[in-house]
Amino acid sequence: MSEKFEGFERQYCDLSATLSKKCTSASLLDGEQKKQKISEVNAGIDEAEALIRKMDNEARSLPPNVKAVLLAKLREYKSDLNNLKSEIKRIASTNLNQAARDELLESGMADAASVSADQRARLLMSTERLNKSSDTVRDSRRTMLETEELGVSLLQNLHQQRESLLNAHGNLYGVDENVNKSKKIMTNISRRMNRNKWIIGSIVALLIFAIILILYFKLK
Repeated sequence: MSEKFEGFERQYCDLSATLSKKCTSASLLDGEQKKQKISEVNAGIDEAEALIRKMDNEARSLPPNVKAVLLAKLREYKSDLNNLKSEIKRIASTNLNQAARDELLESGMADAASVSADQRARLLMSTERLNKSSDTVRDSRRTMLETEELGVSLLQNLHQQRESLLNAHGNLYGVDENVNKSKKIMTNISRRMNRNKWIIGSIVALLIFAIILILYFKLK
């Protein structure tokens, strides 16, 4: 998983928890304090939207199998942010009177704490599910890397075998040349031997003829 995405994700989760608390506080305030708190929440929502855009851009730059998991996370975060927007709009549009505010002072804290706890529980559940998906993605990635290493090893072996075959071919070519040279040498030797036979035969014939002439003249 991308370290950039994880950094943006941590920032968003911290910011979301802070905004949820501020929404709870804003619902209990009135007048300028309420407006100030709503303004802080809206500024935080803008910051959260910027973080979501950064996470979205980072997720889309990753491989498809990782991107699918991260985009699923983003859908959860976008839903959580939309709930915060709806909550702060409701708080901003509500003009509570003193009695209603007193009632909220009694029950609002428990309800707000429950809402905040529910949001945190949803985020934790989503994070747990996505962490499991991340583990699956990591396992798949590890398998892909092992397969890639095996493929590289096979290619290296094939390359070595190819080099061996090329060397063997070169050696055979050299042997073939040597055989051809040997054939030429043997042919030349055979020709010389034949020529020498004729020369020796001629010399022997001349010697025999000379001996016959010598014996003829002596006997005569």
